[in-house]
Amino acid sequence: MNASRTARERVRAELTREITETARRQLATEGAAALSLRAVAREMGMVSSAVYRYFPSRDDLLTALIIDGYNAIGAAAEQADGACRRDDHPGRWLAACRAVRDWALAHPHEYSLVYGSPVPGYQAPEQTIGPASRVAAVLGRIISDAQASGVLDPPALCPAPPGSFAPDAARLRESVLPEVPDEVAARALTTWASVFGLVSFELFGQFENVVTDRGAYFDHAVRCLGRVIGIPA
Repeated sequence: MNASRTARERVRAELTREITETARRQLATEGAAALSLRAVAREMGMVSSAVYRYFPSRDDLLTALIIDGYNAIGAAAEQADGACRRDDHPGRWLAACRAVRDWALAHPHEYSLVYGSPVPGYQAPEQTIGPASRVAAVLGRIISDAQASGVLDPPALCPAPPGSFAPDAARLRESVLPEVPDEVAARALTTWASVFGLVSFELFGQFENVVTDRGAYFDHAVRCLGRVIGIPA
């Protein structure tokens, strides 16, 4: 009985993997808004009712793809950070940000799904929140480690955040930025948005005829953003 159940679980896991891989190919050719369970079933040579047993709706399939994308880019950032010395805060910062860019360039359609335009009619469920926070957790840990080590030194070039940001800073401290003051939390959020803005500009063609050596420019921009937070050079 147990062996039979395990065999069924393996078959289900394999078919789930094939469905999501087929859906990723459709993302590249048709876009997220046109993703269709019937089209996935047709490409796989299955009846659509069989696919519906694994993903009851298009939104369920989109959610699985989104979670996979967040987990993959999060794992890339975690691996890059883990390969650095713990006290090398600028090296960890650069490595994690590079990992985000490298993953995005290698998986442009998946990146577009999770960080591009919202899919019309789709509302991401709560189960995407944990995977979505993995990259922020890596970058937040680097900043918090620098803070705890006493080497974080934010330059006096930004005004204080508005008082209304205090509850947001408190939530960031609870989730991904333990022990950092409101000012650092505000700068961290600004730099995270800027890192993904750099990646999106490059991926979506906004740097065409503007930046030639985009890898070198990205490294330079990321180092500048790290200094804004106070990560040492």
